Amino acid sequence: MSMIIVEHLCRRVRDADGWLAILDDVSFSIDSGTTAAIVGASGSGKSTLLGLLAGLDLPDAGRVVIGGQSLFDLDEDARAAWRARHVGFVFQTFQLLAQMTALENVMLPLELAGDPRAESRARDLLARVGLTERARHYPRTLSGGEQQRVALARAFAASPPLLFADEPTGSLDAATGERVIELLFELNREAGATLVLVTHDESLAARCQQRITLKAGRLQPA
Repeated sequence: MSMIIVEHLCRRVRDADGWLAILDDVSFSIDSGTTAAIVGASGSGKSTLLGLLAGLDLPDAGRVVIGGQSLFDLDEDARAAWRARHVGFVFQTFQLLAQMTALENVMLPLELAGDPRAESRARDLLARVGLTERARHYPRTLSGGEQQRVALARAFAASPPLLFADEPTGSLDAATGERVIELLFELNREAGATLVLVTHDESLAARCQQRITLKAGRLQPA
């Protein structure tokens, strides 16, 4: 069963010479429970595509259907509510809230969902990523690898069926990045979620079951 269906997706921006196609008639599907890598050179449209899949941006044409829901039939508030229920995010820059501890960052999506077990589940997840002793630390006192592990715990906290990761190891050294990726795939296997990641890392892309290659905004043959 397809978790994600993308049909004839187009996104254009105006530049000095007129209109530039960031995405040009992109269509594909991703099955539920699959790990998929979006790859391509810088400027090929990878992050734009991820933003559209998450409903963070609107296309000029085409549609995205996720779990049977056509995203662009929803208004902005409804898309935000849909993301809160269905999507976890992992970013290259971690996107942790500086004024919150590691524990509070992981608790946040659970509290927003009204989960009465927010603190105990967040503690369990921090233990799962090896950060029990860092629960009360603020992001500024954590290393890059520790911050990304907090971000992983937060992404999986509400057990979303879909996880998006945008260059999740891009700001980490090779050894730290490898440990984070092992955790990402391990947590994802346990959760049974659909994982879609953007990466320049060929070894990371090779670990995914599906590869979506973009070149100058167009989908390339598999």
